[in-house]
Amino acid sequence: QVQLVQSGGGLVRPGGSLRLACRASGIPFHIYAMGWYRRAPGKQRELVAEIDSGGRTDYVESVKSRFTISRDNSKNTVYLQMDSLKPDDTALYYCNLAPGSPIFGSWGQGTQVTVSS
Repeated sequence: QVQLVQSGGGLVRPGGSLRLACRASGIPFHIYAMGWYRRAPGKQRELVAEIDSGGRTDYVESVKSRFTISRDNSKNTVYLQMDSLKPDDTALYYCNLAPGSPIFGSWGQGTQVTVSS
């Protein structure tokens, strides 16, 4: 069973930075693509960034050049570095396996990121 433990998040002013971390267990982490997702108020959950087992990354257009996804296979952890944050980035953020993965973890409660002055 996949277990995902998130950390980070919080309140930041526009233009600020935050880093999210997600430690996975119960799977051979290094072989799976991982993703960060978010659900903004009143909107559906969307994939923000993903990283495959080889380290190749992809981002939704709205966060390109501002967000960076990375992974440390020795720690079974995937990160999301968020820079130049905007109020529109306010959302609950979740990590999980990337779309198309044969397994998925529980979505859990997510991590709140609030961008506000």
